[in-house]
Amino acid sequence: MTDTPHHVPQPSSAGANAITALTTPDDTAKAVVIYSGGMDSYTVLHRALRAGFEVHALSFHYGQRHSRELETASRVCQQLGVAHQVVDIRAIHGLIGNSALTDATQTMPDGDYDADNMAATVVPNRNMILLSLAIGHAINIGANVCFYGAHGGDHVLYPDCRPEFVEGVNAVAAIADFNPVRIAAPYLHASKHAILADGLSMGLDYAQTWTCYLGGEYACGQCGSCRERLAAFATQGIDDPLAYAAPEKMS
Repeated sequence: MTDTPHHVPQPSSAGANAITALTTPDDTAKAVVIYSGGMDSYTVLHRALRAGFEVHALSFHYGQRHSRELETASRVCQQLGVAHQVVDIRAIHGLIGNSALTDATQTMPDGDYDADNMAATVVPNRNMILLSLAIGHAINIGANVCFYGAHGGDHVLYPDCRPEFVEGVNAVAAIADFNPVRIAAPYLHASKHAILADGLSMGLDYAQTWTCYLGGEYACGQCGSCRERLAAFATQGIDDPLAYAAPEKMS
């Protein structure tokens, strides 16, 4: 079923003016960052660090098809000296496993992001689950904000990356405990190329990210995630530093 325009909010702007500014209330403010190891969360991680937060990064193993992103996330956090936990929640795989991202027997769709060919990549209620755990961790360590990398390009396909979802989770997080936690998505209205431009302005090395839905030696270059990433680099007029599979190397 395809969403109607009423249910598919569009990003208000594709440029830097769509990026939410980060502020810290004091010099000791803590933040939890949901960090997958991909481009978006990598940029969010660095923005939180540069804003002065004491960052506690959380990565989740929920039964995804490969662990390349998680390995990348661990390596980056070790290099940065950032507190990092990889949380193993694979026990829930049987509850949310009906997705091409979690079921290796399903064919991974190729092509650009749209509701027709990429719906198979939706993991049921993923961000609600991950944010709920991140909020609990934030309360446990005395942090009052959780960051995640939802962006404007996700709105068509992923309901849990839309502004209404962020607003709703924020409302719940404010009353779910005696210690309210804020959900922050600084790129909620920004495009992928705006995120990349922001990261490049910080001098970030995107060779330290993994975006491909497949976990091969090389990024496939064909899945929707790869194609969106490559398009963002093309918009910036630079080459992606990741190695991509030549056609003869692709399975």
